[in-house]
Amino acid sequence: MVIVFGVLALGVLVAGNWYLWRRLFRDTTRGPGLARRAGAAVITGGWLLAVGALVTERAGAPFWLQQVLAWPGFLWLALSVYLLLGVVAGEVVRPVLRRLLERRARATEAAAVPQTQPVPAGSVPPKAPEPGQTAGTGPESAPQPSRRLFVSRVVAGAAAAAAVGTVGYGTYGVLRGPSVKRVTVPLAKLPRAAHGYRIAVVSDIHLGPILGRGFAQKVVDTINSTQPDIVAVVGDLVDGSVKNLGPAAAPLAQLNAPSYFVTGNHEYFSGAEQWVEEVRRLGLHPLENARTELPWFDLAGVNDIAGESEGQGPDFAKALGDRDTARACVLLAHQPVQIHDAVRHGVDLQLSGHTHGGQLWPGSFVAAAANPTVAGLERYGDTQLYVSRGAGAWGPPTRVGAPSDITVIELASTRA
Repeated sequence: MVIVFGVLALGVLVAGNWYLWRRLFRDTTRGPGLARRAGAAVITGGWLLAVGALVTERAGAPFWLQQVLAWPGFLWLALSVYLLLGVVAGEVVRPVLRRLLERRARATEAAAVPQTQPVPAGSVPPKAPEPGQTAGTGPESAPQPSRRLFVSRVVAGAAAAAAVGTVGYGTYGVLRGPSVKRVTVPLAKLPRAAHGYRIAVVSDIHLGPILGRGFAQKVVDTINSTQPDIVAVVGDLVDGSVKNLGPAAAPLAQLNAPSYFVTGNHEYFSGAEQWVEEVRRLGLHPLENARTELPWFDLAGVNDIAGESEGQGPDFAKALGDRDTARACVLLAHQPVQIHDAVRHGVDLQLSGHTHGGQLWPGSFVAAAANPTVAGLERYGDTQLYVSRGAGAWGPPTRVGAPSDITVIELASTRA
């Protein structure tokens, strides 16, 4: 099945890129030549860089090589998505534009028909224009592009401009850093004294070959500016080893409020045990299937599902089994799908990330198919789930339709 799926996926990828080359290069040129060959080279080279960026990151290649390949390779992934969407949308525009041009041409030709004039006896009537010429042009005039070629060039140019603009703006949105989102969550068991308690939730920072120490500093400064009571880092902090990314994560030591950490699936691709020790060294408190009793509620954390392959998966019984159920409980769990276990264990609020809100539209539809909640606050029985869109980005440093955020959860007591 894996082989069959791989062959099908490769077939779809090849067909999609052939279609992209056809619409952007073959249909916009008069015949075989440099432009078509250059187009094939750009598309092929883009995918080679993208595959190289993915493989070197997962294989733990030298970090300098990861950095060299990451920018062009991952940006090509995003650009190819929107180029394909652009040329597909162009299929709707193409016939409409052709009809408009045809009507305009017919109207122009009708207006240019000369009035019949009597020809004096013995004179030579004027020669009619050659087919494809208009009056006043000679056979030496350069032929104009056909309407079909003109339409293809307009649609391809518009698709390319829209794709570049979309990816450019989406990349700028990531690099400038996450915005602050504020959400009030009422908890029935929260005592009146804790009304207004603030938890800064940050997930999916994804420090790696592209987002480095400068980005981490922006995240830390943004969190500190909100003056939270505690900070919850809910997974996918890094894409790489402590050796390569330890300096990039160093600004986390500047967090002003008590900070807690749980693993995400990407920690298990990057050496989870080493990263747990590193964040502890930076002053954060890892919650590995563990719970701490804060003055007004319990704060618990479970490992990510990806840890199961290493015997370090989530253990809800260990984290929550012997707690006082009269107290409110907030759970840190990277993936929203863990909400079902949280409901069974009487959790009041689960804080998660993982989805990136879809990151690149229409990826939100894919994320919705795989997660109970893609972003925002929803209720499951007596348990509420809040999913952050995340602060960074994985793969392309680009977000479209899913802006990054750091969320300040303000707990509200229903007794206040």
